[in-house]
Amino acid sequence: MISTNRLPPASGAWREGDDPGRRRFLDLPAPLKLQAGGELPGVRLSYETWGELAPDGSNAVLVLHALTGDTHIEGPAGPGHPTAGWWPGLITPGGPLDPAHWFVVAPNAVGGCQGSTGPASTAPDGRPWGSRFPLVTVRDTVAAEQHLADALGIDAFACVIGGSMGSMRSLEWAATEPDRVQRLFMLAGPAASSADQIGWANPQIEAIRADPHWRGGDYHDAPEGPWRGLGIARRIAHLSYRSGEELATRFGRDPQDDEDPYAGGRYAIESYLDHHANKLVRRFDAASYVRLTQLMNHHDVGRDRGGVESALSRVRARTYVAGVTSDRLYPVAEQEELAAGIPHADPVKVIDSPYGHDGFLVETPVVAGLLAELLDRPAA
Repeated sequence: MISTNRLPPASGAWREGDDPGRRRFLDLPAPLKLQAGGELPGVRLSYETWGELAPDGSNAVLVLHALTGDTHIEGPAGPGHPTAGWWPGLITPGGPLDPAHWFVVAPNAVGGCQGSTGPASTAPDGRPWGSRFPLVTVRDTVAAEQHLADALGIDAFACVIGGSMGSMRSLEWAATEPDRVQRLFMLAGPAASSADQIGWANPQIEAIRADPHWRGGDYHDAPEGPWRGLGIARRIAHLSYRSGEELATRFGRDPQDDEDPYAGGRYAIESYLDHHANKLVRRFDAASYVRLTQLMNHHDVGRDRGGVESALSRVRARTYVAGVTSDRLYPVAEQEELAAGIPHADPVKVIDSPYGHDGFLVETPVVAGLLAELLDRPAA
């Protein structure tokens, strides 16, 4: 339930003129050629960094966010950053990505809404891209990030890391630029999106498009945007991110506080979903959600490479692949396929957790331990 006393903005995107916070920006030197055809002009990437690049460039690590993530991996909420870092505990003194040793780079994906060019951004004609923003793929995001690596003076990354959509992007990096990825850490992601995953995504996209304030995707300058549809999409997605076991244990059939479900009140699980919907609509953009969800639907590392098996054989990095036992969105069998097909991959690392797909974010001590172990191993 979202209070109508303080309606969300038309878009929760970061917009030009907003406080940049820790963000830095790179304007690509030329239009970005797109895998689906055509090109995207005027592309800007936002990113954050921690630490300093070593003189020989050997300590660079690339961390790639999931669907509703952004550049802000570590740090408090504040001006320019409506929420605290989304993967806390990794980039800390004594942590696996201690900034005294590593130079960590975290870009916002093209198509996103936190500083990189996306549907809420201003197009060359001075209007928001809106419905005109083209389909971008995982491979397109990597093409843009190659320019960022070049601009930062990074010839190769000591490690590329990502979970969920970030795992897709990490895999694409290693298959597209095998000589630029020395170690690879993928969590809770597939080689190609399945019918089940595309099926979960479909009602999310349709919920947004069915909102009367969607306006065909051209709502960014309107008084009200499709926040109701975005909130429904988030509720659907969040159910796929968590496990039935966890929800039963945490909420059961309990009412929310003193609300009576038999008198129109909510169950605790409904309040929980309302809470996550309310948070997202104030920090994200509905059109970015649609485009990035489509990006994930189109993920197939084997496309134009002779199939998945051929594509995985291209990866030269020392690789760890991790999956979560209770992940019903990206089950462990998909990570086993990755680990079996990549030449220098260990057997899949199984994270025993009740938290479902979100286990890759929640089980920080386990993830930190695996990452530290991988970084301590020599590159393949």
